[in-house]
Amino acid sequence: MRLGFAQRQAALAGAALLAVAVALAVTSNRRHAQALPPAVGSYSALAGSSGVVAYGKLTACGQIIGPKTEGVSQPVLPCGVKLYISYRGKHVLTEVIDHGPNVGGRQFELTEALARQLGLVGVQRITWSYAGARL
Repeated sequence: MRLGFAQRQAALAGAALLAVAVALAVTSNRRHAQALPPAVGSYSALAGSSGVVAYGKLTACGQIIGPKTEGVSQPVLPCGVKLYISYRGKHVLTEVIDHGPNVGGRQFELTEALARQLGLVGVQRITWSYAGARL
C-alpha cells in the first residue's frame, strides 16, 4: 500500500514540474492574453468544495477567500497554474490559489464559488487539464 502512495506522489511531483514549464510558457507569451489557451492532457481526480468555512482564510498563495473567489487548492501544483476543470458537461478555466486539500480522500479542493458554478456537491470525480500555451 505504501508503494502505491509513493508512486502517486512521484506522479504528482512530475505533474508539478510540467505545470511549472507550462506556466512559464503561458506567462511569457503575452500576445495571446485574450485567447483561451488549449487544454493539455486530461486527468481524473476527486474534488470537493472547501465550503463557506474557508471565507476570510488567507491562502498559501496570498489570496483571501471570499464568496466570489474562484480557484482550486492542490498539494503539488504551484500557485497560479491555470487549469481547466470539467464536471457534468461544464468547463471552467481556473487557477491554483492554495495548497491542500485539507480534507482527505480528494486531490482538489474547489472554492465554494467554483463548486457552485460547476454544480459540484459533495466529493465527485472531475476531469482536469493544464491550460497550455499557444504556439
